[in-house]
Amino acid sequence: MNRFRLLAAAATILWGFTYVISSTMLPHTPWFIGAVRAGLGAIPLLLIAREFPPAGYGPKLVVLGTLNTGLFFGLLFIGALRLPGGVAGIFQALGPLFSVLLVWPLLNHRPTTLKISSLLVGLLGVILVVAKGDTALDGVGVLAALGSAFSVALGGVLVQRWGNPMTLTGFTAWQLVIATVELGLATLVLGDAPVTMTSVNLLGLAIVALVLTSLPFFLWFKAIHGAGAANVAPFFLLTPIVAFALDALVRGIVPNMQQSLGMALVIGGLVMNIAAARRTTQEAKVQEVELPEQAVVD
Repeated sequence: MNRFRLLAAAATILWGFTYVISSTMLPHTPWFIGAVRAGLGAIPLLLIAREFPPAGYGPKLVVLGTLNTGLFFGLLFIGALRLPGGVAGIFQALGPLFSVLLVWPLLNHRPTTLKISSLLVGLLGVILVVAKGDTALDGVGVLAALGSAFSVALGGVLVQRWGNPMTLTGFTAWQLVIATVELGLATLVLGDAPVTMTSVNLLGLAIVALVLTSLPFFLWFKAIHGAGAANVAPFFLLTPIVAFALDALVRGIVPNMQQSLGMALVIGGLVMNIAAARRTTQEAKVQEVELPEQAVVD
């Protein structure tokens, strides 16, 4: 168990580097960056999985690939290029909280009071982060960061609704393939490709695609298989924390007191959401144990 938790920690720490790499090493062409990240990131996973999507699952896979990788990557890099890394990273922590809003209508799972409270705490934190304090935030960057978090949250809920007929590695690889096509077309239509590429840009793209996509996704899936999703979910908190630290060390950007309080509330909301999920899982296990005993008595 400890080994798998170390894998989860390594994956989320690596994801925290995405923001500082984006702002310091990559060209300001978010759709192009997303296409390269998806395309290069898919190759190692395809080689590992060595499988094709089952017949009939294609339309659903396109929707999931769009939400979980295509739209998500594009909006994520817009936010990463327009916002301080720590601020952009904290919005990604809203993904599990957005899921609270989505599971009720899509899965008919009524959220508990603790889950609703976690959402309200997280939203209050976001208000404090984006409200004008000592430093004004870019509005487009904020909307893009929120959109990327909502997109991947909706994609995750739809995965629960539709199921996954493939291995997790193959499932992710083919979603990245779909994202490559979509983001590549967006790059052509919007004219988002960079005019020139420096050696620093090329190195940054390689790092984002291979070190920050293929490797952490593989580690994350190994952790889920070995320890379970509920046990590794808390490690998501490491991503914005790493992003904050790198902003301060590399770029000298330190959030003001109001933004720090907001970020703390978002993280607190995520902790509450994880606690609520674990409580629900434990209650379900207790019911599974009790039901057979009641059947014998009856």
